[in-house]
Amino acid sequence: MKCLGCKLANQKDTVHVIFENEQITCILDHNPYNEGHVLILPKTHVRELSELPIQIANTIMEVSQLLSLVLEKAFQPDGMTVMQNGGHFNDLDHYHLHLIPRYKGQSFSTFFEEEVQNEHPPLHETKVKLVRILKQME
Repeated sequence: MKCLGCKLANQKDTVHVIFENEQITCILDHNPYNEGHVLILPKTHVRELSELPIQIANTIMEVSQLLSLVLEKAFQPDGMTVMQNGGHFNDLDHYHLHLIPRYKGQSFSTFFEEEVQNEHPPLHETKVKLVRILKQME
């Protein structure tokens, strides 16, 4: 597997999985903008939104709604940023959707600044918290 996104989605690298099914894997971003920053990736290789099969696109949207509720319960953000980067800006060369809890006073432009380093609890602690809330919602 040469594609980093495929490796992450299929857990060939170390990841913190929040949710998965046959089509997608949802993991914590390794360098989160805010605690709870989640990536949703298809398990099959798809590079661009325009290539995404409609069944997988629907699954991604359904799960993004569910995980948005989980993130709202966990962190009480002031809002949620849902974002996908394509083309030259797709740093994984694999389609992925970001769910990012956001708070008043945070500039969206700082998301793109590499030097921004927000402090967060260890990813495994965030994973335990989110998975517990997800199970309570079932």
